[in-house]
Amino acid sequence: MRDVAIIGVGCTEFGELWDKSFRELFVEAGISAIEDANIQGGKIDALYVGNMSGGRFIEQEHIGSLIADYAGLAGLHIPSTRVEAACASGGLALRQGILAVASGYHDIVIAGGAEKMTDVSVEITTDALAAAADREWEGIMGATFPGLYAMIARLHMHKYGTTREQLASVAVKNHHNGTMNPKAQFQNEISIDAVLNSVMVADPLHVFDCSPITDGGSAVVLAPADVARKYTDTPIYLKASAQASGTLSLHDRPDITTLDATVAAANRAYKMAKVTPKDIDFAEVHDCFTIAEICAIEDLGFVKKGEGGKASESGMTAIGGKIPVNPSGGLKACGHPVGATGVKQAVEITLQLRGEAGKRQVSGAEIGLTHNVGGSGGTAVVHIFGRER
Repeated sequence: MRDVAIIGVGCTEFGELWDKSFRELFVEAGISAIEDANIQGGKIDALYVGNMSGGRFIEQEHIGSLIADYAGLAGLHIPSTRVEAACASGGLALRQGILAVASGYHDIVIAGGAEKMTDVSVEITTDALAAAADREWEGIMGATFPGLYAMIARLHMHKYGTTREQLASVAVKNHHNGTMNPKAQFQNEISIDAVLNSVMVADPLHVFDCSPITDGGSAVVLAPADVARKYTDTPIYLKASAQASGTLSLHDRPDITTLDATVAAANRAYKMAKVTPKDIDFAEVHDCFTIAEICAIEDLGFVKKGEGGKASESGMTAIGGKIPVNPSGGLKACGHPVGATGVKQAVEITLQLRGEAGKRQVSGAEIGLTHNVGGSGGTAVVHIFGRER
């Protein structure tokens, strides 16, 4: 297996992008990544496109062909494959691209993702997202993702004394980071009181505890590490790529406050990279809800189980803290176009390791981790990247 590097990245603005279509979002991100890598379209061997629900959101299937066509690559007959794993579609598309390069089957690969979520009503979006849970045993009973994560939050509060203020501190921190990210959907500060006084969605989660409905696209260009410096002076090297599956529904888990798939994927990634959680300088984690970030930093081994709320409240996960988490603003402030999120995380890691993250730059960043989750933990994808090979 060959070592793999990121040689180019691209990302659209995230938000309610009424004047841009799905295909335009991906093509914009892809062209930005190609230009960043200083390559021509004829160099591309394959495309992997993360997309959760084009059929529901824009009534478009056959996404792989669509993207190749509108990227101007259909005439070159470059293989283009859609990858779906609910909200982990982007992270899994990235992993498929990595495997293609590592195996030697392809040399230059674009891994990207896109989602256009605002062209339908909130009710349709909510129902489409609910399909990432167990439709027969959860969705049919009326369970939505805010409801499922609210149950996780309630048990976490009961077992570990986690407070509403600690949940809110995650949103406050990520909104602060979002003010420094020109791509972010929300670039405004919020307060603990603002979170606690916002509309209740599913007790104890308020609307400001929840990631938004978002349009956006993101892409990275992958190449064998041996030739990466032919294209860029600042390649970012993959140290590990790991995926794990867990139960689709909450009721089959021994402890719903632990996402077993995250634990398994993280342990595999640490072993592959020959590092421990203490070696990670910063991370982009899947904060679809504030409780999700708290569980993530526990399951990834950054803090002990039950201490995630205290760690967030203390500033441990802030930029400048012991382990900065979601310097991009995360899903909460940067936005969550579900097919694009996992790749956007890798874009942020790349910018940080290059030292190009501007005001949100994590000082001395050498090793970064991405964590992307599908559903309530049915899929987890963890990647580790470094400045040095």
